[in-house]
Amino acid sequence: MISPAALSLRPSFPPLSNARQSRLRSPSFVIQALKGGRRDEDDYHSTLKALNSRGRIVPRKSLGQHYMLNSSINDQLSSIAGVVEGDVVLEIGPGTGSLTNVLINAGATVIAIEKDPRMALMVKERFGCSDQLTVLQEDITRCHIRSHVSAFLERFDTKELKYAKVVSNIPFNISTDVVKQLLPMGDLFSEVIILLQDEAALRLAGFQLHSSEYRPINLFVNFYSDAEYICKVERTNFFPQPNVDAAIVKFKLKRKSEYPQVASKNGFFSMVNSAFNGKRKMLRKSLQHICSAPKIEDALRAVGLQETARPQELTLEEFVRLYNLLSKTDQSIPESVIQIQ
Repeated sequence: MISPAALSLRPSFPPLSNARQSRLRSPSFVIQALKGGRRDEDDYHSTLKALNSRGRIVPRKSLGQHYMLNSSINDQLSSIAGVVEGDVVLEIGPGTGSLTNVLINAGATVIAIEKDPRMALMVKERFGCSDQLTVLQEDITRCHIRSHVSAFLERFDTKELKYAKVVSNIPFNISTDVVKQLLPMGDLFSEVIILLQDEAALRLAGFQLHSSEYRPINLFVNFYSDAEYICKVERTNFFPQPNVDAAIVKFKLKRKSEYPQVASKNGFFSMVNSAFNGKRKMLRKSLQHICSAPKIEDALRAVGLQETARPQELTLEEFVRLYNLLSKTDQSIPESVIQIQ
């Protein structure tokens, strides 16, 4: 859902002034950033200084690297997550360490996963041998998140700390993959606060029934979490400047006991995906590979829906009831792992 205050907050973080943007784009600015001036906080000065400190590191478009220039946004991310001393926080793509710095200053122990070896080394060197930071040079979409984070949580008194948090400014090009990877980990994380592409944020947390943007991923998000669109972040707050704006989204993860009760999660999402493969088709047609049209119509009526119902008309609760009725009727609903779209 979109936070009631979100509309008044858009844009919550203003763009950099035209003068600052002009200076940032100027080739001479990179050189000027290395000379003198305050370095008390992570802003566009210190970000460029850090990138130049190791022989002018050029952000890689293939890795979706866009570094935060506005330190107040990092403060906001930490505040939304309620990071306090003793928390364990997973950060994905720490970049120059600007958000890492805020999290450590808040007293958190940070597990930073960085795919780019240049940036991983930069963050390690910045914070030295701090016992509050562990940097793992890995691809977040392939690493064993559960084993890494569980190992850290085991170091603490489980009565005091049962769950870690995720607070990240993640590369836009992997945002949906990361969301799909993290949300089912409600036994490990209490919440996930991420900065991602505004369009993706609206698609994940601001969708509406009967809209063309209503997709299986929305049901996946609602199944595993309560999602909230917090606010928009202008594109001019990043270096290099992306072609799109960003947004902060908060996912409060559900515990397993809070998941909708279905016979099989894989079977449920397989049915959902099949339903949306023929988005404009009536469910009695798109689900015929599961059971006969008359049985589907009976199940739809039992759920309180019309026989001509289409997938974009059903809430999560209605899909759950439909699946449970059909799975009782026919045990052949496929349970293979599917790609949520």
